[in-house]
Amino acid sequence: MAQTFGTPLIGRDEEVARLSRVLERARAGEARAVLVAGDAGVGKTRMLTEIAGRAARSGVTVLTGHCVDLGDVGLPYLPFTEVLGAVAADERLAPVLAAHPEAERMLGGAPDAARDVGGRLRLFEGMAALLADLSDAAPVLLVLEDLHWADQSSRDLLRFLLSRGVLQPATGGTAGHRLAVLASYRADDLHRRHPLRPLLAELVRLPAVERLELRPLADAEVARLVRSVEDRPLPDATVRRIVERAEGNAFYAEELVAATGSEGGGVPSGLADVLLIRVEQLSDTAQQVLRTAAVAGRRVEHDLLRDAVGLPDDALESALREAVGHQLLVAGERDTYSFRHALAREAVYGDLLPGERARLHGAFARLLAGRGPAADTAAERAHHYRESHDPAAALAASLDAAGHAQRVGAPAEELRHLEAALDLWEAVPAAERPAGDGVDRVTLMLRASAAAAHAGESHRAVSLTRAALAGVGQDADSELAARVRYTLAGNLIGVDSLRAAYAYSSEALAMIPAEPPSPTWVWAAATHVLAARQVGDDDTALRVGRRALAVAERLRVTDAQADLLVSLANLEGDGRRSPEGRARLTEARELARRAGNAPVELRALYNLAVGAYESGELEESLPWLAEGLDRARRAGLSSSPYPMEMRYLHLVVLYTLGRWDACVEAAEADAAVLPASGGYTVAPALHVALARGELDRAADRARALLDGPFDWMATLVAGIALTDAAALRGDAEAAVAQVRTTVDALTDVSGTGPDVAVRLAALALAAVADAAVEARLTGDEDAASRWAGTARELADLARERALRGVTGRPQGPEGMAWLARAEAEEARAVTGPDPAVWEKAVTAFAYGDAYERARCRLRYAEALLVAERREEAAGETRAVRETAVRLGAGPLLERADALVRRGRLGEGAGAPARASVLTAREGDVLRLLALGRSNRQIGEELFISGKTASVHVSNILAKLGAGSRTEAVAIAYREGLITPGAVAAG
Repeated sequence: MAQTFGTPLIGRDEEVARLSRVLERARAGEARAVLVAGDAGVGKTRMLTEIAGRAARSGVTVLTGHCVDLGDVGLPYLPFTEVLGAVAADERLAPVLAAHPEAERMLGGAPDAARDVGGRLRLFEGMAALLADLSDAAPVLLVLEDLHWADQSSRDLLRFLLSRGVLQPATGGTAGHRLAVLASYRADDLHRRHPLRPLLAELVRLPAVERLELRPLADAEVARLVRSVEDRPLPDATVRRIVERAEGNAFYAEELVAATGSEGGGVPSGLADVLLIRVEQLSDTAQQVLRTAAVAGRRVEHDLLRDAVGLPDDALESALREAVGHQLLVAGERDTYSFRHALAREAVYGDLLPGERARLHGAFARLLAGRGPAADTAAERAHHYRESHDPAAALAASLDAAGHAQRVGAPAEELRHLEAALDLWEAVPAAERPAGDGVDRVTLMLRASAAAAHAGESHRAVSLTRAALAGVGQDADSELAARVRYTLAGNLIGVDSLRAAYAYSSEALAMIPAEPPSPTWVWAAATHVLAARQVGDDDTALRVGRRALAVAERLRVTDAQADLLVSLANLEGDGRRSPEGRARLTEARELARRAGNAPVELRALYNLAVGAYESGELEESLPWLAEGLDRARRAGLSSSPYPMEMRYLHLVVLYTLGRWDACVEAAEADAAVLPASGGYTVAPALHVALARGELDRAADRARALLDGPFDWMATLVAGIALTDAAALRGDAEAAVAQVRTTVDALTDVSGTGPDVAVRLAALALAAVADAAVEARLTGDEDAASRWAGTARELADLARERALRGVTGRPQGPEGMAWLARAEAEEARAVTGPDPAVWEKAVTAFAYGDAYERARCRLRYAEALLVAERREEAAGETRAVRETAVRLGAGPLLERADALVRRGRLGEGAGAPARASVLTAREGDVLRLLALGRSNRQIGEELFISGKTASVHVSNILAKLGAGSRTEAVAIAYREGLITPGAVAAG
């Protein structure tokens, strides 16, 4: 149970009612979550305690977890381990926990459980399953406090639970989970780069998650609060002064009330002073206990506090009773004590003398070192040892904590602990440093760079490897020096610093003699092959790759042999799309598996999948992707480069096949487990959003990808989305500008443009062709000529990139389909719609892209209408409508229906009924009249002759009793026959 308060809850009626409704919905099987935001002291804990108390009294199982500020040291899954501890201690709930060993392992009771092959995802799924089962027995309220202090693993688990786990709506008529999640955080602690900010932005977009902001109390409410917390009557002047100073903050107000009448006299100017005045009113012994508890953190166990403070039991109990009576400490379950508010603990801690603080940290570190499995307390020990200025012990504990984080699948925490160890390294005498293989500064930097890569922090991986390079002296072992260089080269490829990667891989290869052959030379060569290919030096890549493959076979360096086979499969012949290339990749996969080298195995699996995709065999790529992603999970490499590429490709395949709902669900699941995934998990979901008409939302998310350092994938994804968004809005200028910006950013150091330029050009050409057609309709020949020139430029770009991709060979079916569409749009911009070229585009997209094929079919139908092939046009339009309905592509459906109306392809095919004196055709003509179109222009847009358009205009004037076209439009607006929105839509 959460702590209780003696003061009434004031001024939060609306918020409490809202949270109560959330609880009621949860009771009914509709799982919900609320993110409670507010400044420190505004009353978040007080309100959540009220809700928790009400819930508990009504039979709800209340589980509470707290995040703790440990500075740079992360304690993986801390609030969730607190929740699990409460579940384990409750005899009613413990059997449910026992049925979920994946969740139970977070308690640290079984150290080897952290190595379970299920990895991080299974741990997350185990926690979700536990909460689901608990909610089957009784409604559950999960309260998580102080998310602003949450470690990254806890943030990732929360993301998973809310986006994929327990908040998913019921399906098939079954009841949902009876669960409510209330999570609080300090809004004033969230600086611009605070790691919680992006998570909050993601979560509030989920349909089952809402945000509740606790604003400062009104002055009248603060006055009520002040009078309620003080038994004795306070003068009005004192109340007014407290209200003024509190500025709507309930905690400030309560502290100011408590400080009135103290020997200090008056009200202190700062909250810290207020808090310390209250502390100084305690006995010396109680102050000593408070100071010791402040060093432990927000919460401390009784036994640990007793051992640290070193008082007899009776003296300690008396001091605790005094602190609890003054509402500075609150007694909790399982013999724990916590500060009533984090600010109180911070004030007490900040008032400690430097020597006193270091001594107490040292005491806690030594006590923790003597309790339980070392890994369970490693993070806390590292924190206390560091603050106690014991660098040798802090170094050892940081390395222990890094190992523990690695075993429980928390690469970000592993990185943090390794970086802490590196910071301490020079402060520890060589004789006192931990001994063992691989425990030296350079090797630790390489290990940290690997952790950074696994956590998705590619730029940090580069920085750490550069630091390792700086630490390699002139007299260093040449093999280590080469290893650092080719590791740096590999990391640089990951951030698209390709020239630098080539230079370092060249240095690494030169440092190791080819004779006698060695495994280090083989790996240096394998990395150089990758780097050479990236800068377009295929001749060097082939020469070095073939030689290195022979050496690897002779030395039986099986995993390097596999890596080189993958490279050569991409370099030789028709590459990974050919049967020969796939045979080599399959051989590479088997060799890597036999050698136990998961990263190389993943590289082979990725290339098998993408080879199938590039060949237009989309369904065949899915089994390779499933195998690769499963292998990544089992190896703990889900955030490494190739699994990220595989997740992206998996989503692209689902999107292309028209399985949009499955695509969006998979994207959300991936983002929940891999928050640093960026464009890899966002892209296909953005395409779905655009196709379904969510232009602003998709564009905002795309632009957000461009924040921060340059990221190749994020730039590609954002470029596609922003180009398509501009084209869909009809903004040809913006679409063309976006194409140029994106292509420039993605062009490599050799001057080779990206393959995606074909798609970008085709997307922008749609808007360019529209602009050219519009210019011709309005008689603006200069504009029509200018747009035709732009169309030719974009089409040339598409042809150049499609016929010679980054591999030097023509692109596969996807690239050729986009080229067909680009050339069809070029023809529409330059000479007008041509059924033959649009038929070619429709056929090209038959390899599997349902949506793009439908978009081309709509243009094909328009071209058929112009050619007076009405029956064929009607058939194509029906096919477009069927696809649009199946996909939920509303804008495409609207365009198809508009074509049905304009082209008279079948009355009622999706068009709304009219209540007008005008016929349907006259209504279409009237909308174009409102746009200022001439009879000739109306005829061209409606695929009728100018003479027929003139007859319709005359009929409209007669029916409306108008003397002119302008008067007819005015009457139509006045009588509601047309609206500004309808005109714009038309």
